[in-house]
Amino acid sequence: MWITGVRTHWWRFALAATGLAVTGFFADASWYLWLPVLLWCALARSVRTGLVVGLVLLALQAWFVVPHGLGWSGPWVPNAMEGYWLYPLLTGVVCSVGLLVDGRWLVGVVWLAAVVGLGLLGTAVAVLDEHEGAAPGDEGVLPGPSGLRLGNAEMRCGSGHGANCARQVEATGEHAHEVMRAHLTSHGYTSAKPLSNNDERVCRSTGLVFGREVCAELKDISATAVKVTWYVNRR
Repeated sequence: MWITGVRTHWWRFALAATGLAVTGFFADASWYLWLPVLLWCALARSVRTGLVVGLVLLALQAWFVVPHGLGWSGPWVPNAMEGYWLYPLLTGVVCSVGLLVDGRWLVGVVWLAAVVGLGLLGTAVAVLDEHEGAAPGDEGVLPGPSGLRLGNAEMRCGSGHGANCARQVEATGEHAHEVMRAHLTSHGYTSAKPLSNNDERVCRSTGLVFGREVCAELKDISATAVKVTWYVNRR
């Protein structure tokens, strides 16, 4: 009986396992990005609709996980905040269409209404977070390159909740400045105009709907040490 069940529902196990692998491959990926695939595997009825919708969900999951995990940047790369509102909205619409195709009209309409509400809530949270000025995360700066020794990252903020926050870390080692610059370049940072202090400045942008730019400044402390300061420049 167990073998028969596996043969009948093999596609459910395959989709769920692939989604788990996509999320598990990147240590900093959020596990909730796997949930739409898992829920669809439980909701779907027919093999054809289940596979087609499941593959679309896997593609969306990979789109929100892989570029971020590899440190890519650009207007086609979703930022972390969009994963909280845009991703559930897109996956919810896809699941709703699949349920409607399966003839489950009531479930599909309820599901669509629920995810639209979730998307609106996520949008409100994103806008509020933008207004408050969220502190930067690791942003591809951490963990640093293996050839350097990094101290503890410090957070510095101006007045107000999360306002004008920046993180700093000191890196030491041979050719620290060049090694750190190469590390940032490999994570999507490109050269930007220096500020008044004339320290080297690099930035990267992500975001499908709301662009988010993070900048990092490199200041030489000695021939073998560099201080990196990074912050969210535009939300």
